[in-house]
Amino acid sequence: MIKSNQRFFNLILVLFDVCVVTAALLFAWYIRFVSPFFDDGMRTMNLGAYLDLLVIIIPLYLILFITFGLYQPYRKQQFFKEFREIILANIIGITILMSFLFTTKSIHFSRYMLGIFFLTSTVLMIVERGSIRKILRMARERGFNIKYIIIVGAGSIGQTFAAKVAGDRQLGYKVTGYVDDYYHKSDKDGIPILGTTREMNEILEEYQVDEVIIALPNTSYKRIDEVIDICEYQGIKTQIIPDYFHLIQGTKAYFDELDGIPLINTRYIPLDQPLNKWIKRALDIMLSLIILILVSPIMIITAILVKVTSPGPIIYKQIRVGMGRKEFWIYKFRSMRSDASIPGEIGWTTENDPRKTKFGAFIRKTSIDELPQFVNVLKGDMSIVGPRPERPHYVTQFQHEIPKYMIKHHVRPGITGWAQVQGWRGDTSIHKRIECDIEYIEKWTLWFDVKVFFMTFKAVFESGY
Repeated sequence: MIKSNQRFFNLILVLFDVCVVTAALLFAWYIRFVSPFFDDGMRTMNLGAYLDLLVIIIPLYLILFITFGLYQPYRKQQFFKEFREIILANIIGITILMSFLFTTKSIHFSRYMLGIFFLTSTVLMIVERGSIRKILRMARERGFNIKYIIIVGAGSIGQTFAAKVAGDRQLGYKVTGYVDDYYHKSDKDGIPILGTTREMNEILEEYQVDEVIIALPNTSYKRIDEVIDICEYQGIKTQIIPDYFHLIQGTKAYFDELDGIPLINTRYIPLDQPLNKWIKRALDIMLSLIILILVSPIMIITAILVKVTSPGPIIYKQIRVGMGRKEFWIYKFRSMRSDASIPGEIGWTTENDPRKTKFGAFIRKTSIDELPQFVNVLKGDMSIVGPRPERPHYVTQFQHEIPKYMIKHHVRPGITGWAQVQGWRGDTSIHKRIECDIEYIEKWTLWFDVKVFFMTFKAVFESGY
């Protein structure tokens, strides 16, 4: 029954999505060719030609929506995640569509119109999904669309889960009661004890429930097996809360498997996901090439002035520790006297460091000295955004002083990072810096990178980042 309801709901969602995509295309065509916003009189193709695109657009977008999990149950899914996936799916969709039109030499389709379609479909879908979610949550708050559950285990695990359910009525769950072998039939914090696991079959026949949550300690294998067998006999879905869930670090658990054997990663790192890793790497390469081309005149002038104002090499190389604890050479424009590079290996650079040249002080204050690091990004040693890499000397020192310090090496280090734009840079609190680095690693999204990227400009201009 639950599965059939979900299938029906997904069918409704698909119909809504098809309507949204079609409406977005019609709206974009109207804005481009009928409205007064564009008065150039350009109309190389009629409406029918654009409607023919729906034969490609609708299947493409539906496949992308399925791929990005946009037809998963709403009940446990955060809207921010859905919001992000909608934008990513639309970006990839319009990219594939325009690539297809370019490859097939369909050059008569208006790029303005396709751009308006992309923006309109993205906004309309966000509004559509947000409205549906709001309606469902309002219905659940009023007692509609409720799922009734039984919790097997009235101990601390079960009580924690029950408190979470009771604390958010919008989830649409209601605890019918506990089943436990060690509590008498009464109640626990207002939730009744329905009986023992030996009475599980009779309890499920008496009470109409949708799911059974097993919250028993992992030493109770036999009882867990018996409960699962009874629930499957009754055709009721079961879910297990592992009693070691408190060991899961970060924002959520991440499940993997090896040849059918389930594995639980104790720390969820979004950039471990192949798609996320590919997107971030592709953007790093693309943006680095663009930035290097744009700033090449500045880099040429800087190289000349470094050479003229102080004898020694133009580029300063230093060993840093990167992803997977692998060492690499980081590149910078030299900002210090060439005879001061060795002492600089074991000390932080301060604002009024006497080792800096006059021109070196300027390029450090404006962060021009770090422009060669975009070459590190192209090589794959670094990312544009990520935790700042440290020298091996400090890595060894901080590894012993700060328990979670080495977590930062799960991802590529960055030219800029969340810790740096928060002000934790150079000779500042390493503990605060690591807190920011771990927050970035665990909560990474494409939009987090965009936020840090633009905050970097603010930091540079306001405080000499």
